[in-house]
Amino acid sequence: MKLETNRAIASNQFSEALRGVALDGEGRVYAVGDSSVKVFSSEGELVRQWKTALPGQCVAVDDGGRIWVGEFEQVEIFDAEGRLADTWKDAGRLGLVTSIGIRDDDVFLADATARWIRHYNRVGEFLNNIGDRHRKGGFHIPNGVVDFAIDADGILHVANPGMHRVERYKPDGELLGHFGRFDGRDPAGFPGCCNPTNLALDSSGRVVVSEKAGPRIKVYDPDGEFLEVVTDDLFDPAAKNMDLAVDAGGRIYVADPVALEIRVLSRRAETVP
Repeated sequence: MKLETNRAIASNQFSEALRGVALDGEGRVYAVGDSSVKVFSSEGELVRQWKTALPGQCVAVDDGGRIWVGEFEQVEIFDAEGRLADTWKDAGRLGLVTSIGIRDDDVFLADATARWIRHYNRVGEFLNNIGDRHRKGGFHIPNGVVDFAIDADGILHVANPGMHRVERYKPDGELLGHFGRFDGRDPAGFPGCCNPTNLALDSSGRVVVSEKAGPRIKVYDPDGEFLEVVTDDLFDPAAKNMDLAVDAGGRIYVADPVALEIRVLSRRAETVP
């Protein structure tokens, strides 16, 4: 299909790395890279930035407007102005944090070192692991990243690229199901050694995924039925681990790790069921 619009945010703002993107309820865009957080208006204007103690791997914004940044063996939590409010550490358990999900009193941290998702409450007490019952000992992540998103019912949707599928879990770690299969020709399938790499959910529960080799963005319905390839010719062939966010209008925000900018993609309304 053809894109209705294609614009970029954060061009020339990162010099070495761009790893994560998130949105808040006001449409502001949060990006992490180069050991900093940068906040942009919905129009792409830089409105705020601050340093992080370690290189940020991912970013999330909670319902109170606090910004959570996943790092190696810790999570830094900032207020809306960028002031450090707290630092979470879980010595001996928490490794490289590559995705964060927050819902009600639950906090979920994707731990790429263990290849599990760590489940905590809001005060930082550990509750349980997700993915540790997998027959491979955890999520199969040759790309080095665990990524997930939480739907309106509190179910975690997790990219398991080495298994070529998206898996659904209850917060207690129970596997509810999965979709996906290996296929190098049919766009409904996942090609290569390890796809999809990243995912996000839109307001209707559709699953947006990014792939590598070659890099592209695709959409599935909430039941895992393939809907469309949004774009397969926009990114450098070397692009991988492209973090995603989707706003209330269905626009897809893609952290491009090669161009070091956030691509904003809009799909024509008639292509979305």
